[in-house]
Amino acid sequence: MKRIGAEILVECLKEQGVTTVFGYPGGTVLDIYDALYRDGTIEHVITSHEQGAAHAADGWARVTGKTGVVVATSGPGATNLVTGIATAYMDSAPLVAITGNVGLSLLGRDSFQEIDIFGITLPITKHNYIVKDVKDLAGIVREAFLIANTGRKGPVLIDILKNVQSDTADYVPQTPATHSAKPVPARDLERAAQAIGAAERPLILTGGGAIAAEAAEQVRALAERLDAPVVSTLMGLGAFPASHPLFMGMIGMHGTSTAAKLCLESDCILAIGTRFSDRVALNRDKFAAGKTVVQIDIDNAELNKNVPVTHPVLGDVKEALLTLLPMLEAKKDRPFAERAKALRAAERAAQKAPELGHAILIEAAKCAPKDAIVVTDVGQHQMWTAQYYPIERPRTFCTSGGLGTMGYGMGAAIGAAKATGKHVILVTGDGCFNMNLNELSTAVTQGLPITVLLMNNHALGMVRQWQKLFYGRRFSQTDVRKKTDYVKFAESFGAKGLRIANKDDIVPVLREAFATPSPVVVDCMIGNDENVLPMIKPGQTYDTIMTEWEEKQ
Repeated sequence: MKRIGAEILVECLKEQGVTTVFGYPGGTVLDIYDALYRDGTIEHVITSHEQGAAHAADGWARVTGKTGVVVATSGPGATNLVTGIATAYMDSAPLVAITGNVGLSLLGRDSFQEIDIFGITLPITKHNYIVKDVKDLAGIVREAFLIANTGRKGPVLIDILKNVQSDTADYVPQTPATHSAKPVPARDLERAAQAIGAAERPLILTGGGAIAAEAAEQVRALAERLDAPVVSTLMGLGAFPASHPLFMGMIGMHGTSTAAKLCLESDCILAIGTRFSDRVALNRDKFAAGKTVVQIDIDNAELNKNVPVTHPVLGDVKEALLTLLPMLEAKKDRPFAERAKALRAAERAAQKAPELGHAILIEAAKCAPKDAIVVTDVGQHQMWTAQYYPIERPRTFCTSGGLGTMGYGMGAAIGAAKATGKHVILVTGDGCFNMNLNELSTAVTQGLPITVLLMNNHALGMVRQWQKLFYGRRFSQTDVRKKTDYVKFAESFGAKGLRIANKDDIVPVLREAFATPSPVVVDCMIGNDENVLPMIKPGQTYDTIMTEWEEKQ
């Protein structure tokens, strides 16, 4: 049947099971928006800014495992997507970004709102397209979705010229293509199994790849079979239950001291779906020196990239673990696991009374609905959340790990809430919140159950912490004394505004916030000297971990 390009696009989206898209209309996508309107089966969520729309599609993707979709017009609409696309790329979130562009006759003439978004996004997408012929559109859309959500997942951009949207072509419905994971080389797994079996002190390190592969069950089975302690990267939180006795917390620059000690003492690191980033490996040459390292990852580019690996295994994490598990002998009462539990218990017992920001997160975990989803922005509050809020299940924690995008949280919270209908807790700071606070109006319009825990320390806390440690307390542009009353701000946007000024406020305020089925902003008045500890300085080794603050004058 003959259809115009915009209609073909909508039909292809429906083929892929898309029910919701995020975006912002403009001149070069009017045909697409008209087609969406006439079809009426795909919900469109208009945000306040295209960056917010990209983050919302990203949040949708992370909590569902499905491909998020964002639409923007040409020029500034398209360029406003760039940070959101890059965020998804760095964290391997499946995303399809659809942009309009000027018509073919105007292309390359510096026409109004013309921009080469294809060229701009080449380094931050798995793949991208510019569609110049309507006959190619259906095939490109279908291929884009396949690429975005197979292998190492990530964003794909489709730039559709305006004339393509109104030109006609034959449309033939198709069932979405299926993709089967390539078999994991049996010989590699056999070698890995032998190495793991020979280890006396194995340590399991989980990353975001374990969540992307839906391998949480297999990771748990592996840990219990080996009686091996488990640590997690920031992106891997939720791949292994935080309450499990074998879980020793996050590893890395701001990980637990237990995780640091276990990394030093282990003789075998089994890395599952992680790339050994600089925030984890820190000193690449010394991180795993003298240890057996087994790395399972779906992306060949990540094997042996940052840390020398003795046994690389290329393949889907879930498929690899399903094959690996029967090869491993079950272990019980392993001394290394018992030492890990003792170290973790001692670390917890030695913790001082929590400061206000930390206490809020501890109580939030107790008061929040059990199926709540946690989203963070980037900075001190992000690390506090990773340290103090136990993440029990996969796809219940969204944060910008690779790019470290301040302003990510509000959009991602909208996408997560829209996708699931569950209560979403956004932990943010005043610096991050001010970057995209306009999206609170989107959350209010949509009536979403989002509680914003705004850690208001009148500072860019993490940068300030580094200035304190490394720059002689020269706080250049990090003490930010905005006069904004965030309670009144929330109310002006149609949300509920609450405030926590001391520890006595925490429980009653949180209970009220979590009982509210619409957006709430909680202004948490914390001090600007609440630091993130433990901490390991960049490029250092795990034996240099700081658990107490060292003042540098």
